[in-house]
Formats: sequence, C-alpha cells, structure tokens
Amino acid sequence: MSLGDEHDPGTSGGYGGTGHTRTRLPDPDPYGGARRPGRSSSRSLVTVVGVVVLLIAAIAFANRGDEDAPAGAEDAEQPRPAATAPTGTRPVTSGYAHDEQGAQSAAANYAVALGSAEMFDTARRQQIVRTVYAPDVAAARQADLDKAYSNQEFLANIGLEKDGSAPDGQTFISRIIPVGTKVTAFGADKATIDVWYTSLFGLSGEKSTNPVSESWYTTTYQLQWINNDWKVTDFQQKDGPVPVGRDQKASTADDMTKAVEEFGGFTYAR
Repeated sequence: MSLGDEHDPGTSGGYGGTGHTRTRLPDPDPYGGARRPGRSSSRSLVTVVGVVVLLIAAIAFANRGDEDAPAGAEDAEQPRPAATAPTGTRPVTSGYAHDEQGAQSAAANYAVALGSAEMFDTARRQQIVRTVYAPDVAAARQADLDKAYSNQEFLANIGLEKDGSAPDGQTFISRIIPVGTKVTAFGADKATIDVWYTSLFGLSGEKSTNPVSESWYTTTYQLQWINNDWKVTDFQQKDGPVPVGRDQKASTADDMTKAVEEFGGFTYAR
C-alpha cells in the first residue's frame, strides 16, 4: 500500500542541525523579538517525532489532494489555502515498485509524512504508522509515538497547546523537503536507503516563542518488501550535511504564514 492509500515521533523537531554559519549584522528577531525556549530536555522526543511526522505528511497530503477546487473565477485567481495539501494529480495509485527506485521513492515519501504536522494529530498519526511501518513493527512504534507526542513538556517547549494544536493566532509548521536519496544496500526483499533533507519547524505568528527555522538531516531507512510494498522496519537519523547559510533576511511572521497556506506540499518523489 502506498502513502496515497492511507495515512512515528521520537523528538519533535530536534530540528537543530549544526553546520557552518556566517556572521551577519544584527537584525530584529523574527516574529517581533520572540525567543524560542530551550529544547535540551525534549531533544530526544523531538528526534523520534520528527521521523514519524515525515511519513504522515505525505499520506495526509495525498488524501487531501482529491478535494474539489474552489468554484468561481474570482476564487480561481487566488492561491488555494492548503497548508498540508498537495497540488496536482497523484501519479501513483498502487504500491511502490519492487526495485531500487521504488525503494527510494518509498523512503523519501515516508520521510515527508513522518515529518509533517499531521503527526501531532492522534488519528492521522496512527494511520500513517499503519501505512509506513511493517505490521510487526507498527504496534510498538505506535505506542512510542503516542507517548512522545502527548508529552506535555515536549509540547510546551515547542509552543503548542496540551492537545498538540497551535495557540490562537499562530500557525504550526512542520515539513520535510527531501534533497536526495541514496541506496546503500539492496536485495530481493530488503533495502537500505539514505534520505538527505531539510526541514522547516516552528510556529508562525507575532507572539511565537518558537519561530520557524530550518535544519538539515540524513535519515537511513531499513525497508522490507511486504505484501507487495516497501515498509519501514527501522531507521537512524543524524545531523547534516549542512550547507553554508546565505545572508538572507528572515521573512516576517505574516509572510511565512501566507507561504505555508498557499504552497501545498509534495506527495511523490522520483
């Protein structure tokens, strides 16, 4: 079964990879000088959550891709708000191909789903886990993820309410953007795929204490061919490679929120 047919965390957004930086002149802090809280105590939770979230996003995007377009010429001229919805028609309606490219596609899209904001919704998270993980792994992962995503300290540290929702007037952003994939091992029914990606994570809003920031990671997925599809049996995540950042001024909270609402996510890679 592919992500388009259905919908794990460890850490929320251990989205803080290290890398080379460039010194720039002091600028006003993003989102009105808000400061983000310390994350040391919740980094492990964020890491687990991040991987699981990626898988959900792709699934959620695919499910929402069938929504009807808004009627009326006036509406058609304006970008359709769909923070987690993909654009275009889904190119795949069945499982991933039983070859190296199919395994890479599965790994990339699972990363997107597991790193999405959908992972913070109990029903969507459970659907994603069932879709992405091998049956004998899904149950254990589900319990771990439910525990991590319901941890009150973790939610508070990233600025979310107790139920995982964003505070009034703010938009929660959690997205994974795959940059590339690499096959490190491949057999008839097993594959090891590295996915290099950048992530966006945080809250967009004037009163946000956790402004949206980017980070870079590589996740290695262990996949197994089960029931005519690739399924995740295990994964490991590490920081980087991290490129040198350019001296670009951070966008305002309004611009960031608008971008997330107007630009839908992707549902299929390769």
